Amino acid sequence: MAIVNRTPDSFYDRGATFALRAAVAAGIAAREAGADIVDVGGVPFAPGPPVPVADEIARVVPVVCELAPVVAVSVDTFRPEVARAAIEAGASVINDTTGFRDPGMAAVVAESEATVVIAHSLAAPRTEHPQPRYGDVVAEVGAFLAERREWALGCGIPPERIILDPGHDLNKTTRHSLELTRRLGELTGLGAPLLVALSNKDFVGETLDRDRGDRLAGSLAAAVFCVLQGARIVRAHNVRETVDALRMVEGILGWRDPAFERHNTRPEGNA
Repeated sequence: MAIVNRTPDSFYDRGATFALRAAVAAGIAAREAGADIVDVGGVPFAPGPPVPVADEIARVVPVVCELAPVVAVSVDTFRPEVARAAIEAGASVINDTTGFRDPGMAAVVAESEATVVIAHSLAAPRTEHPQPRYGDVVAEVGAFLAERREWALGCGIPPERIILDPGHDLNKTTRHSLELTRRLGELTGLGAPLLVALSNKDFVGETLDRDRGDRLAGSLAAAVFCVLQGARIVRAHNVRETVDALRMVEGILGWRDPAFERHNTRPEGNA
């Protein structure tokens, strides 16, 4: 899952894809680099001033319209109104980083054919949650995701259209995110595929003492580890590098044939 932020204040690209043409070009480039899904966001998760619903719709819907004919499009939003407009424009996935904080989101997804990503977080949208505390972060995240999945099923969303995200860095410290990564396999029995959003996040930077633009190696290591623990979707900024890393994992595990085979395959005696 590639990331395209149509925001002026995203934590990673700092507005590089805020312009419509830049956002569309980034989505097409991500598809060409091997992304299966392009996740379009119009409002960052991080605390900040409110963005009117109409403005968020104006940011994401034109990108969805352009990209939906060529790649599966996800929209990162916590607002039912934005989700409805995005689905009508062609989005096939709604990525709710607030875990159905607004219960109207489930109804919008249920009445459509869209898939939903339910992520774990604690705070109300775009608000701070300083010094989050957990007794057992993996157990508490797992319980939250299990409850939200059951609630979604009760709202009419079929199980095959639910994806779960433990929410690395979302209202969590670096140690919390590292523990979630280390014990991710404990969440694979929740009845839905796991998505991990690790790319260039602060837990990578703080673990390695690396600035925002120098976290690719750490992000790839975390992504590979999570796939080996059972993650099945990886949300990433650096698409080509992430695709190569994960295709290599698939090749090692026997899930993917090599692109070609030449090494030591020539008949004996031929130059």
